[in-house]
Amino acid sequence: MKTQIIALTCLATALATSTTFADTMPAFNSSLALAPADAGSAGGTTDDVKAQEADLAKKLQNPVAALISVPIQNNWDFGIGPAHAMKYTANIQPVVPIGISDDWNLIIRTIVPVIYQEALVNNPKAPNGLGESHSGLGNTTQTFFFSPKAPVGGWILGAGPVGYYPTATESILGPGQWGAGPSIVALQQKNGFTYGALVNHIWSFAGWDNQEVNATFLQPFISYTTKTYTTFGMNTETTYN
Repeated sequence: MKTQIIALTCLATALATSTTFADTMPAFNSSLALAPADAGSAGGTTDDVKAQEADLAKKLQNPVAALISVPIQNNWDFGIGPAHAMKYTANIQPVVPIGISDDWNLIIRTIVPVIYQEALVNNPKAPNGLGESHSGLGNTTQTFFFSPKAPVGGWILGAGPVGYYPTATESILGPGQWGAGPSIVALQQKNGFTYGALVNHIWSFAGWDNQEVNATFLQPFISYTTKTYTTFGMNTETTYN
């Protein structure tokens, strides 16, 4: 049994791109710098525009807000295996909310990894392709958060099932296993700060190889949005197998 720190991402410097639309939702690991809008073109007063910008900045840090986003999170891992290999992963993370009642949203968060991995050993004739570099898709993780629209005791909450799909294009990029488990997210937003954590656990239950999945994922996060609506943040991602 071991604990492996997968990634440490500073949101102020992370390379993330987001496409946002009205009445939809964000993902984690997104940073935002909003320029002041022209009041006349916005069709409202300066105070109205600033209030809208502040509200949008808060929504982009809230994983269960009414806002669609499609961030791309870029991760580099180093020192893997005997060859001290490098692995690059671009996580494409569309997040879409669906209003299911006056009081509840269903938030669908999908993570599709695109991976390039160097050879793990220096021998090109090593078995199972360990001596070669590989690129392609990894396995997809999809979470369905049921979230009350109003905070509960000051906390913004979401909980629901998480699915794990064997979409990897090569076995070395992900196990050929179907998996599922529970997931929960909780956060607060006060005085420009957003802080909280996401936790899930996935068990594999079917598949075509012997790489079983039994993993707990923990992602605490914190960010601060300035008065000019620039956000600085940090989160860690830890997987315990």
